[in-house]
Amino acid sequence: MIDLEKQDYIHYRVGKAFETLEAAKVLIEKGFWNSSVNRLYYACFYAINALLINHNITAKTHTTVKSQFSLHFIKTGILDKRFGTLYSDLFDWRQKGDYNDFFDLEEQAVLSLVEPVEELLVKIKILLSSPAEAGQVVL
Repeated sequence: MIDLEKQDYIHYRVGKAFETLEAAKVLIEKGFWNSSVNRLYYACFYAINALLINHNITAKTHTTVKSQFSLHFIKTGILDKRFGTLYSDLFDWRQKGDYNDFFDLEEQAVLSLVEPVEELLVKIKILLSSPAEAGQVVL
């Protein structure tokens, strides 16, 4: 039996992830590089959070989301390790961009993140729509 409230929340989070990706693209068009990375990070965060919830994995902090994602989806080979690196880098850059003075990301670095973030969101959406057998390498 599917828990409708849980599924509604997961659906909401995935929608929020794609909406936030679009917001990042708008910020990129305006040249707001640090703000763009913030939105790219949150796009991933929302999607990863939905994935964790779908698998009944509790994560109450950003650091815990990162570690649980790595433990359950990267180290198991369900998702390629480049997505673990991507999320970890976004986590660090978002922190620096939001809280450090004199830290400014450069255009090319930010532009190179959009496609992999979009790819990760699509792969998570696929995982959420057709769960794999335990231990099976999927994406």
